[in-house]
Amino acid sequence: GRRLGAVLQCGDLVYLAFFGPGARGVLTRRPSLNFCIARLAPLSHDQRSTTLAKKNFLDFEQPIADLEGKIEELRYVQSESAVDISDEIEQLSKKSQQLTKDIYGNLTPWQVNKIARHTDRPYTQDYINEIFTDFVEMHGDRHFSDDLSIVGGLARFNGNACMVMGQQKGRDTKERTARNFGMTRPEGYRKALRLMKTAEKFKLPVFTFVDTPGAFPGIDAEERSQSEAIGRNIFEMAQLQVPIITTIIGEGGSGGALAISVADQLLMLQYSIYSVISPEGCASILWKTSERASDAADALGITAHRLKALGLVDKIVNEPVGGAHRDTKLMASQLKR
Repeated sequence: GRRLGAVLQCGDLVYLAFFGPGARGVLTRRPSLNFCIARLAPLSHDQRSTTLAKKNFLDFEQPIADLEGKIEELRYVQSESAVDISDEIEQLSKKSQQLTKDIYGNLTPWQVNKIARHTDRPYTQDYINEIFTDFVEMHGDRHFSDDLSIVGGLARFNGNACMVMGQQKGRDTKERTARNFGMTRPEGYRKALRLMKTAEKFKLPVFTFVDTPGAFPGIDAEERSQSEAIGRNIFEMAQLQVPIITTIIGEGGSGGALAISVADQLLMLQYSIYSVISPEGCASILWKTSERASDAADALGITAHRLKALGLVDKIVNEPVGGAHRDTKLMASQLKR
């Protein structure tokens, strides 16, 4: 029941491993050497896949995923045996890094859109935890209820008091449902406006983080005047007497984004998007099918660099290689600077 397969070839060195019951070794061969066998416990598919399972790769990242898979297999081999393959692992890691740079250096708008929606991407709460201190969350709009899709409250930025808020999508199914996938209802926008007015009263700067596919389009939201809530926020933010700094950290969709992004300074992360409508929605209207969403993404000009060229964005904040989701702490530190 055993199978012998190549794990990796690096130059003149080939790594072979037995898989299945009774597998006990990894074989290495060089042209000038005979086969040698190193003692090794059986390779477990579950153990080799544990680290990769924590990473969600997009379709265009498949070459990176394949290379990362080989790296994880070799790391497992090294951890369970006397074979020293650290040099080969380092070479593969460098190759993976370069491959990631090459792929991310030639992204289409539709691919950027996919990165902006990545499930592992840092959300508002992540940036609050990394950038601000002494955060005290504030709840409710004082009219109807507390919309959990908006997170906001008092905090300190470099020791100075401020007000911070933004949309929160949620990590798991339970949280996403509670936060309505980041789609804000009228009470959420009214909560945000209440916090902004509080900041104005005490002369505190306002930081907002935008990450939403759009305002919630449900019947209950329309019954509570969704359009009025968005329009009121835009009107009030244009007149607010304190500085407002807005950062698009993921999706910036339609009026749902605009309702908390009328700012003195508008920043966009490198792989975020900002648009009047989603590519799928645009394609459904123009071509009666969402399958042409990639064409719509090209036409809409949703990427940070396109919007910066049009003068709609003040600054683009570069992301770590492979996107903000690869290194949340590094992304937060770059944004803080």
